Amino acid sequence: MDKLLLVKEIYLEGFKNLGHLLIKNYFKALSWFCFGLFAVVVYAFVFRLITGFAFD
Repeated sequence: MDKLLLVKEIYLEGFKNLGHLLIKNYFKALSWFCFGLFAVVVYAFVFRLITGFAFD
């Protein structure tokens, strides 16, 4: 739980003094998009491991 709170604090600190509102919202949307893509990759990898895919 501490690591999750630390990641949340780093995320909030990174956007605190960023500048213009449009740039701030753009980078927030981009970071959530990247987190989502990473989650899809982890899901696909775990799915392949569970179903016994041969990594040859």
